[in-house]
Amino acid sequence: MPKRKAAIAAGSVAALGAAALLLPNANASQTDAKDAAPKTLKAADASDLASLLATQLGEAYGGAYYDAAKQQVVVNVVGDNNNVVDAVKKAGAVPRSVDNSLAALKSAARTLRTDATIPGTAWSVDPRTNELRVIADSTVTGANWNKLTSTVDSLGSGMATVKKSAGTFKTFVDGGDAIFGGGARCSLGFNVTASDGSPAFLTAGHCGVAAKQWSDAQDGAPIATVDQATFPGDGDFSLVKYDDPNTQANSVVNVGNGQTVAINQAADAAVGQQVFRMGSTTGLNDGNVTGLDATVNYPEGTVTGLIQTDVCAEPGDSGGSLFTQDGSAIGLTSGGSGDCTVGGETFFQPVTTALTATGATLGTGDGAGAGGAGDASATAGAEPSDPAASDPAAGDQSGAGDQSGAGGDQSGAAGADQSGTGADDGSGMVSSNG
Repeated sequence: MPKRKAAIAAGSVAALGAAALLLPNANASQTDAKDAAPKTLKAADASDLASLLATQLGEAYGGAYYDAAKQQVVVNVVGDNNNVVDAVKKAGAVPRSVDNSLAALKSAARTLRTDATIPGTAWSVDPRTNELRVIADSTVTGANWNKLTSTVDSLGSGMATVKKSAGTFKTFVDGGDAIFGGGARCSLGFNVTASDGSPAFLTAGHCGVAAKQWSDAQDGAPIATVDQATFPGDGDFSLVKYDDPNTQANSVVNVGNGQTVAINQAADAAVGQQVFRMGSTTGLNDGNVTGLDATVNYPEGTVTGLIQTDVCAEPGDSGGSLFTQDGSAIGLTSGGSGDCTVGGETFFQPVTTALTATGATLGTGDGAGAGGAGDASATAGAEPSDPAASDPAAGDQSGAGDQSGAGGDQSGAAGADQSGTGADDGSGMVSSNG
């Protein structure tokens, strides 16, 4: 059989040009002095430093976030132990005094899970406010709203805040380089190598639950079969193996307009980090990570361990790639509320967790780096308002992007109803945008 060249799909990022400049790679010099200057770090390195300090500080650790303007990691510290503060400074981070430890915030999140698991709600840890951010969509009213707010109140002052969302939480079936299965439409996330060495890709778990076989063209012959799928539960991810073992699954994200971004590693997200999403419905859009370890109560069930962002998404973007400009794979589009006109909250499955759970490795070993920085900078030159930069059709190799952009909702709805993964768009948690 002839080899099929498969490019990776992503979520939507309004213009990669919004982050045309790469963050500096150089770190400040190390020093043992307690007044050591904070390191200048790339966002991709922030999570590593935060994880190191979380282990060292124990109960004094209150979370961390990335200050993009200063390119520094800010670490929340509980208590007035000077040794803890000095340890943070010595590591190259900026200490910040707060009231709530990360352990206390996670305990509060468990209380919400036990007492207020209501469809249409979500919560995540926001280290910038040192609180849990609780969101209720438009369906949470009456007794459910009272139950949610009373549970939040029971957590104590300064532990959590509640916000109403105008949209409705659903999963975003349809997508990046569009893939089609069972009447639904999703996005290919990242090409990977399965544990048995076969070529495969990651996409959303609710897509893998909706259909077993997937094609790269609407009504086309299947090219890949779901191997593993998790949704709902501890994540929203699936591993889909290409049927042709000779498929060239390049480790790139197709960002449209003939441009690709080479994906060279998987990385954990950091609050405050700028990220990009590519999708067949909405093209390329950017935003920032706003929360970690998010729990989302979709109509189909509860999903835990997600990344929360302010990047917009719409039906058809499910499974698409969340990534950084320097080529780090961050997440897979799960769901949210709102759209790319009014904005909203969007949730992503961490790629690192999906890789660990499936036993897959990112890319093929020889695809990463092909076309990399040059392609990224070329795309980054586009203005945010340039339609070509966000044209989903440009990123759809099957040529079905534009044709299925509107039709995807219709086919997604049909697929959703038949598969039981939700209504409206083929999966469940997108704003109705009424």
